[in-house]
Amino acid sequence: MKKPLVTICLIFIIVAAYAKTVQLKNFEELMKALNQGEQVRVIAHYENCKLISDNVVQERSPNAIGGMMIDVYEYFAPLSIGNPKAFLVFSHSKMINYSGFIYNYAKFKVLEDNKVQITAQYVNPQSFDLEMDEKFFGEINDGENKGAIYFYMNN
Repeated sequence: MKKPLVTICLIFIIVAAYAKTVQLKNFEELMKALNQGEQVRVIAHYENCKLISDNVVQERSPNAIGGMMIDVYEYFAPLSIGNPKAFLVFSHSKMINYSGFIYNYAKFKVLEDNKVQITAQYVNPQSFDLEMDEKFFGEINDGENKGAIYFYMNN
């Protein structure tokens, strides 16, 4: 009984040792990974994005970093819904405690030209009133320190 368990543990350790994180450096690589069923994570460095809050362009963005797994997404080919460029959208909502409980909603829209728009909102869980509404604008990081939005997959 011990021998199969030891063998399984060794196989798991070997597989884990060879698994590595791969950065996806453009829209094409991102779509290929998602369409192949890969698990993809997005990391946004908000400080390096342009911020529009309450319809006003802000001088600077907060020094904050956020990330999430992409589990549900939709892709729209050019002109499929009147859109000139192909794009990918995905979002996530999570209840957090930030001076009281609130829904934290984040939506990413990634365009085929590597531009990214992030919508960040706080929504009151009882009234569903919008308590914060911010839009961040950035680009997919190309691996050369250009772009504030990073995509990674485990390979």
